[in-house]
Amino acid sequence: MAHGARSGDNKRVKTLHLIVDPAQLDTAAAQEALDRAAGILRAGGLVALPTETVYGLGANALDRTAVERIFAAKSRPAWDPIIVHIASVAMLEGLVEEVPAEARRLMDAFWPGPLTLLLPRAAAVPDAVTAGRPLVGVRMPSHPVALELIRRAQVPVAAPSANRFGHISPTTAQHVLDDLDGRIDAVVDAGPATRGVESTVLDPATTPMTIYRPGAVTAEQIRAVAGPVEMYRSGEALRETPAEALPSPGVGIRHYAPRARLVLVEAALAELAACLESAARSETSERVGVMLPDGVTAPAAIAEDRVFLWGRWNAPEELAQRLYAGLRALDAAGCTVILCPLPAAEGIGAAIRDRLKKAGTI
Repeated sequence: MAHGARSGDNKRVKTLHLIVDPAQLDTAAAQEALDRAAGILRAGGLVALPTETVYGLGANALDRTAVERIFAAKSRPAWDPIIVHIASVAMLEGLVEEVPAEARRLMDAFWPGPLTLLLPRAAAVPDAVTAGRPLVGVRMPSHPVALELIRRAQVPVAAPSANRFGHISPTTAQHVLDDLDGRIDAVVDAGPATRGVESTVLDPATTPMTIYRPGAVTAEQIRAVAGPVEMYRSGEALRETPAEALPSPGVGIRHYAPRARLVLVEAALAELAACLESAARSETSERVGVMLPDGVTAPAAIAEDRVFLWGRWNAPEELAQRLYAGLRALDAAGCTVILCPLPAAEGIGAAIRDRLKKAGTI
């Protein structure tokens, strides 16, 4: 069986497109597709899989060569650690040395779900997974297809987002194919991701606990379950390449970016239309697109095919789910500049702001 791009070569493979309906997992077609994908994972290949957050590019987390193929396929640098996905708490055996009491409480409250916990790694975890760091990020996704695939593979699955490094994360199988067709063995297509932004990444062993990346599980929710928590602050400006291995997935680097220059606009809802109009006027030499909340008038100079109807401004879960799809659509429309409002830093709004600030400029 052919495998995805290996370190040091640019070999193209035939990427299988395996369709699985999450509501019909007991059908013969779904089981055949899942068994095929599980076999690829067990054999050391690369499979893009759906999760509730974004699509991930999966490999056997305990197979160093397979994990290195993830980095080759994505053109991902070795200093950026990746998250391991499991289908049961029993799969922590062999992945981590211990599970602190705070982590147990968080698992009980939020697993399966979009919360990644940084835990002391076991010796069997390859350095490539953690960028040589002593902690490994682990989560149990809530997507039924991801859980069933990991169960069938019977291996923990290392899986960063299934896109070229630094590009917009994928929330559909087509997004994966746009970036990685010919570079990975298969993509399991289960429709659009429901959450739309990556998991919250938390170190439960610090005092207070540290959120390295905000996500759908909010600081307020974590605080209510396990006590004090604070956001990680690196103290450094965002850069393309850090000075050392990152302490966690999703921190400290420019990321999630469209090809277009992303211009962020921060204003109250009542003033948003005027601020977007002003920003569009200052970009007259560019092909401008806009991420437009419901009820906000689009700038007059922006053609309809460069307006992405983002969703309700007072429904941040909706904005999160559509964020990456919108940025990809405006890239595909040939925009050279994308105007994007910044939502309030409340609930999942904090995660949306984090991704946009890593991708754009105010």
